[in-house]
Amino acid sequence: RMAVYADNQGWQHKQFLGRGEFTLSFGNFVVNITVPDDHAVAATGVLQNSAAVLSSEQIKRLETAKKSDKPVLIITPDEAKNKEKTQSKGKKTWTFKAENVRDFAFASSRKFIWDAQGVPMADGRTVMAMSFYPKEGNPLWERYSTRAIIHTMRVYGKYTFDYPYPVAISTHASFTGMEYPMISFNFGRPRPDGTYPEQTKYAMIGVIIHEVGHNWFPMIVNSDERQWTWMDEGLNSFLEYLAEVEWERDFPVRRGPAPNIVEYMRGDKAGLEPIMTNSESIIQFGNNGYGKPAAALNILRETIMGRELFDFAFKEYANRWKFKHPSPADFFRTMEDASGLDLDWFWRGWFYTTDHVDIALSEVKHYQMSSLNAEQEMELRKQGEAQNGEYISITRNRESVKETLMEKQPDLKDEYNNRDPYRPNAQMERRLQTAEKSLSAEEKKLLESGKQFYELKFENKGGLVMPVILEFRFADGTKSLTRLPAEIWRMNSEKFTKVFVFDKEVTEIVLDPFLETADTDRNNNFYPERLQPTRFEMYNK
Repeated sequence: RMAVYADNQGWQHKQFLGRGEFTLSFGNFVVNITVPDDHAVAATGVLQNSAAVLSSEQIKRLETAKKSDKPVLIITPDEAKNKEKTQSKGKKTWTFKAENVRDFAFASSRKFIWDAQGVPMADGRTVMAMSFYPKEGNPLWERYSTRAIIHTMRVYGKYTFDYPYPVAISTHASFTGMEYPMISFNFGRPRPDGTYPEQTKYAMIGVIIHEVGHNWFPMIVNSDERQWTWMDEGLNSFLEYLAEVEWERDFPVRRGPAPNIVEYMRGDKAGLEPIMTNSESIIQFGNNGYGKPAAALNILRETIMGRELFDFAFKEYANRWKFKHPSPADFFRTMEDASGLDLDWFWRGWFYTTDHVDIALSEVKHYQMSSLNAEQEMELRKQGEAQNGEYISITRNRESVKETLMEKQPDLKDEYNNRDPYRPNAQMERRLQTAEKSLSAEEKKLLESGKQFYELKFENKGGLVMPVILEFRFADGTKSLTRLPAEIWRMNSEKFTKVFVFDKEVTEIVLDPFLETADTDRNNNFYPERLQPTRFEMYNK
């Protein structure tokens, strides 16, 4: 296989040490594979000599499968079982041809059950989705494998480009998941009695989506896996998440949703590296190369760019760089170029640092317009001081004095000694009257509107700037959602204050109400304050 010569760095000659996978150039393959004549072979490419290696019945079944709307058995379970009983001494050579691929892989076994289904493409082609598996894979494999391939092709094609190769294969493996052009090896084995736990089912569907999805990243959009794990694993995990939720609404997804990356993001920084770290130097490989970039892209799509704009830009990246060798800068640049958005702040924070999201709603102040009525204003002052503890404090101080001078010498009293501190005086009334006369018609209208003003202070405790999403809950039971873009932090990335105006009283404020931003500390996201249960406490309820 040929190593890549890239325009931006020359030859990619880093040795394979077990982490950073292969970076290869595109080429055409013609491969002859000689195996026992009772074996079936699955491989990258199109079988060139069907008449020499398949029975007439198998060829007929393949033709039926091309036009079928469900998987058709090419080798049945009974036929595969019969082959296991004896071992042939004869041999056959299978010939495969593959064009414009960066690698080649195959699997051979007499135990293989083989099913296939044709998938019509928009350009008139029919792609053959096929699965090869032993009886030990059933009933899971006959029910789900080929359908998972087809689902992957349709979802990934929607967000990127139609699958360009003629074949897509899922091959059974007892414990691993690994991808190659047109063929992948996927785990998912039920118990010996044919039953299987829920986890096995969904893990198998998930790994098939993931490994078949690698045909797009990095088999076609051919990034440098030696250096940038996230450019294939992260992008692919993101699309896997989209495919999983389109498979089933409540699919138990591992990576993609923002809350799923919180535990990693809030972890000890000594065990974290930026996403842009070389593959061989990553400590938490799965979280760094798969989970964090998948969550970052999901946040970028759902919360920052919006689905329509993100999907347009992402599809542009995939099409602009298919059958080429993109670098991270090419991805970043294309997303900005296609969307017209400046996302430098996002790439810098999520991909080049180990900062996390922790935005705190640190202070809330409530203001109302003056009524210009002295008695009403004094009553509001009394209520406010009582709410803040000032009135209670003053009352207690008075009660702590055993005997005042006025009580000892009552002749010192005059008309002011029995005053009410919350009773309007003449000076206050004159000031309010003067203020009322100075108001314009527009100002009087605002004064009479009864608007409620809330001054909110926010602090960036985690380092990552993000959009600020607020849910306001009102005294009448209604709610209102406000979204502030990340540019709100532009002049000060550590804190900002903003005033919100409403027609009614706010009783509660929730920051990041839908858990969109991977905020690592929910305890500072509420007004009034509300302590959130830990993950352990939630699991034990």
